[in-house]
Amino acid sequence: MLRAGLSAATRPALARPATTLAADFAKVAKRPTTKYGGIYTVTLIPGDGIGAEITDSVKEIFEHVNAPIEWEQYDVSGMSSAGEALFRQAMDSLKRNRVGLKGILFTPISQSGHISWNVAMRQQLDIYASVVLCKSLPGVPTRHSNVDFAIIRENTEGEYSGLEHQSYPGVVESLKVSTRAKAERISRFAFDFALKNNRKKVTCVHKANIMKLGDGLFLNTFRRVAEEYKSHGIEFNDMIVDNTSMQLVAKPGQFDVMVMPNLYGAIVSNIGAALVGGPGIVPGCNIGSEYALFEPGCRHVASDIMGTNRANPTAMILSATMLLRHLGLDPLANQIAAATFDVINSGKVRTADMGGSATTSDFTSAIIKNL
Repeated sequence: MLRAGLSAATRPALARPATTLAADFAKVAKRPTTKYGGIYTVTLIPGDGIGAEITDSVKEIFEHVNAPIEWEQYDVSGMSSAGEALFRQAMDSLKRNRVGLKGILFTPISQSGHISWNVAMRQQLDIYASVVLCKSLPGVPTRHSNVDFAIIRENTEGEYSGLEHQSYPGVVESLKVSTRAKAERISRFAFDFALKNNRKKVTCVHKANIMKLGDGLFLNTFRRVAEEYKSHGIEFNDMIVDNTSMQLVAKPGQFDVMVMPNLYGAIVSNIGAALVGGPGIVPGCNIGSEYALFEPGCRHVASDIMGTNRANPTAMILSATMLLRHLGLDPLANQIAAATFDVINSGKVRTADMGGSATTSDFTSAIIKNL
């Protein structure tokens, strides 16, 4: 699904530089240490909704191929604030292991509800770069067949800073925090990603025509960083977010790598997923300098089909293969990814979102038969 990574000859022994998964993603500075026998300990947070079902698919596949992974599982749920103690235990596990696989945690809308634990993880671990890969698959017919772009989203500030208050009854002020340091960090990540994956163009998505200071800072920082990559042949442009939304559904082939602030990334990721077949298809990850957390790229709990054995586990399985590449287990990752794509492209076993009637268990079993 993704472009080839760096050749073995150019890969550092301990950690690849800026981007490694199926198409190189940034690895953390330090690769997690293995336990006895070369086994990696990985934190597993199945999440809410369909999370338990699709992570069970991953565990079943990993067990079949004898993947050298030992799970530390924490059944954290965002459905109640009573799970805060378990959430803290899961965070301690992530800090200890430095790598994790995660489903999506429910976030309540009501004012009395707890903060988003998904956001809290990203901020506390400083896993600043969200990477979502949107690529057309032959076995999933969609309106556009030439979609192939990566969304790089700043994960730790912007509207997701969580700073808001009621200054007067009926008047709420929400603060959008933008810093030059984090705009530069995510811009460099996007250009490094493009460089290491043989991509040709980076597009900055913004609303600087209205938010002249906040998004203006992001855009101007992007342009300054872009100048440093001109000699590498990486093109760059920028586009206002509302026009981006229209261009994505009309002419998605014009996009290659896209970099943007937090909120726009949430919206554009959903558009991208819809273009290639839905949230069940799109893998993703969150990368920082010390930690890496892998999860489906389109962040949906899907509680409406929870427990029905109808969920498409592809996004979680492919996110898990990205985790394997992050750990340097490329042959195993390639084997699982190839088996997954073979099942999808054959069209014989399709879950409901792909127009079929196969269950999650059926789809998982078909992958295992292809291994």
